[in-house]
Amino acid sequence: MLEIKNISYKADNKKSIIKDVSFCVKNNEKLVITGPNGSGKSTLLKIIMGIIQPTAGNIIFNGKDITHTSITERANLGISFTFQTPITFKGITVKKILDIASHKNNSVCNACDYLSQVGLCAKEYLNRELDNKLSGGELKRIELATLLARNTEIMLFDEPEAGIDMWSFINLTNILKNTNSTQIIVSHQERIFDLADRVIILDKGTIKTEGKPENLKEYLVDNGLCNKIKRGDVNND
Repeated sequence: MLEIKNISYKADNKKSIIKDVSFCVKNNEKLVITGPNGSGKSTLLKIIMGIIQPTAGNIIFNGKDITHTSITERANLGISFTFQTPITFKGITVKKILDIASHKNNSVCNACDYLSQVGLCAKEYLNRELDNKLSGGELKRIELATLLARNTEIMLFDEPEAGIDMWSFINLTNILKNTNSTQIIVSHQERIFDLADRVIILDKGTIKTEGKPENLKEYLVDNGLCNKIKRGDVNND
């Protein structure tokens, strides 16, 4: 389905961030990418989405080379991306962003259904703007709702648990578990590892090892890469 072939990336200062990384992702596989801070995890995810262009290598999606295609083209092919910090859109309502995501004018009932799935009291949010008046947890839930509305073939998550409240985290794990799509998730959270079919560990821009989460759990814990989320670890938005 998705093939990452010998991908490398050097920053403007010529520092190597990603070095000859290769792996394949199967249809409907849940893949978690983890590693120490600065290992290139988020950069790799942005390369897959087309936000950053690699300096070498190829990305093949369903047999098509998409290495040099735009973000829009990749989105139209069925790839979606969620940021660590959701983007705000002043002047755009929640209902409008759901319509844009699903490529249709949703009924109030359908729009409310997407929001209800992420734990929001739907009618209170449909006409609210996606601005900084919303809390981080609210923005994260709305971003997850847009992902459900888009229903893409591949979903890319960059540390989706960052800065969210416990209720949002529970909704997040339920969505990851129950959504039938291919998922590539950058994370350090034990509960997200437990949902994965496979874990790739990056270190200094290269793949150190990969395997089933249960086989890597001891390594992840010993190297401080596996965090347990608790009520005190998250914001109460």
